[in-house]
Amino acid sequence: MAPSTTVSQRKKIKRKAPRGFLKRVFKRQKPHLRLETSGDLLVHLNCLLFVQRLAEESRMSAFENKCGVIKKEHVQAAAKVDTRSTNMKKTWP
Repeated sequence: MAPSTTVSQRKKIKRKAPRGFLKRVFKRQKPHLRLETSGDLLVHLNCLLFVQRLAEESRMSAFENKCGVIKKEHVQAAAKVDTRSTNMKKTWP
């Protein structure tokens, strides 16, 4: 049997959140902000959830356009829809 000609595209996924980087960014941007000990992990989780939802919406947009590849236009359309829906969900004053 001939060896496979396809090359695996998998990369090693880090299992840890970049806590030092996140803390450093927070301190530079908002030095007066006092964050709880696990607050940076919650921000990291929120970013991951946003990226996941953006990827799903982009895939749906590409599927609606009968396109097999997600293009920049699909991601931008999904981001516009996502930011509109998140702005509407805010209920606090």
